[in-house]
Amino acid sequence: MSSAADQFGLLATLWRARLIAPMRPDRYLRMGLAMRRAGLTATVGFAAAAQRCPDRPGIIDELGTLTWKQLDDRCDALGVALQKEKPKTVAVMCRNHRGFVEALVAANRIGADVLLLNTSFAGPAMAEVVEREGADIVIYDQEFTETVDRALADTPGARRIVAWVDDPAQAGTATVEALIDAHLGQRPQPATRKSDVILLTSGTTGSPKGAKRSAGSGGSGDLKAVLDRTPWRAEEPIVIAAPMFHAWGFSQLLFAALLACPIVTRRKFDPAATLALVDKYRATGLAVVPVMFDRIMDLPDEVRNRYSGRSLRFATASGSRMRPDVVTAFMDQFGDVIYNNYNATEAGMIATATPEDLRAAPDTAGKAADGTELRILDAEHRELPTGEVGQIFVRSGTLFDGYTSGSTKDFHDGFMASGDLGYLDDAGRLFVVGRDDEMIVSGGENVYPIEVEKTLMSHPEVAEATVLGVEDSEYGQRLAAFVVLTDGSGLTPEDLKQHVRANLANYKVPRDITILPELPRGSTGKILRNELRGS
Repeated sequence: MSSAADQFGLLATLWRARLIAPMRPDRYLRMGLAMRRAGLTATVGFAAAAQRCPDRPGIIDELGTLTWKQLDDRCDALGVALQKEKPKTVAVMCRNHRGFVEALVAANRIGADVLLLNTSFAGPAMAEVVEREGADIVIYDQEFTETVDRALADTPGARRIVAWVDDPAQAGTATVEALIDAHLGQRPQPATRKSDVILLTSGTTGSPKGAKRSAGSGGSGDLKAVLDRTPWRAEEPIVIAAPMFHAWGFSQLLFAALLACPIVTRRKFDPAATLALVDKYRATGLAVVPVMFDRIMDLPDEVRNRYSGRSLRFATASGSRMRPDVVTAFMDQFGDVIYNNYNATEAGMIATATPEDLRAAPDTAGKAADGTELRILDAEHRELPTGEVGQIFVRSGTLFDGYTSGSTKDFHDGFMASGDLGYLDDAGRLFVVGRDDEMIVSGGENVYPIEVEKTLMSHPEVAEATVLGVEDSEYGQRLAAFVVLTDGSGLTPEDLKQHVRANLANYKVPRDITILPELPRGSTGKILRNELRGS
């Protein structure tokens, strides 16, 4: 963003999103002072929103509504309490609610690093991450007490604070609410170090790694890229159903604060309740992970039809592949509002598919975000022509600062390997066919699981399917499919094999097909392939 044209383009985008709006000069001055006081951290938008529209709703959860000013004051109060402990790293294991936001912002303001933990963690996995990242304080929901106790068995010195209380008799005195009450009206001392937010990779194929992202990664260019593709408008409500601990939900939370958009959320996803929140608060935005679209469209027609969703301007998703049939069905009912985002914890936003893209190709990841370059390379790092599958490499201003272990991703000529395989079509749209470690080589033939999955799911009696490679003494690997059938289906594995055989080459027919009541998924909706391999 150096030329005058770039600066004008940025201002035009901010004006269109109403981030720049007619306001008294003194309000802009107060916003600037508040941002300076809070520090230019990832969460600086919360301080700005508290000055921009202090008395408007900031967050709405199951406990009620907090205005932006109330939320800002509570973050300051918790910051004062945490600052007394002098933590280097604050771990947060919370579902979507005010306590998650307060812990995140408070730790940010005092210069502590923030480690966002997956709420699906078991004790051993959490213990490994907490020890590796060196958490001094763990803020968690009461329902995770057993997991936290197990994880901290060898680190008894770590301070424990409960964010969401289910049973007051068992919560003790170290709660976020008690600490806020004790320090309300106070402000923390200015931070003496920069705060980083540590986001964990999904860990579906191994131990999750910590990806460190500092404040301002991507800067104004990243903001412009999002606002140019997705029709956010300042001060308009957004329902955030995607988990906020995950890179996708986290990014939507930060954008909402930056635009002073009231954040509507609930601790656990429920498809009907989510649609009800959209209608009740006339939300213009909805942020989900793709499986949430599936669950919404799985609702009985008479339930789903109770909700209009007419206020929605966008329903945005990321985190895993979207089902093309679900994309089309959702837009047929609620309008052309879906925006599919191809993101990576390590790279931020890479590509976005607009509703127009999805109508043309419902399985596309979209076109490269402004300021982002894509290349499809072969194993020798040679660029591949349109339509050919290879490794997806990306270059942008939003690449991460490296893993906390000191390692990083593979780079080539300034382009980072995304870890995915894909191809580009003639319109420049990206299609992701799977992880580069998911490609199956069976009897010398390359098979991409997504092709077989799509074929299985084209059968009208198949609700979901996933395909992976398992070791085989004769072929090196063989295909194994795991399938969920529609209610009342009597399909057998042999029926499904015949369906694949009628549509694909014989070597792409899964040797093993297991019919399951449901596929195992993590809290972000990704299929847990390691669980299937062990089954």
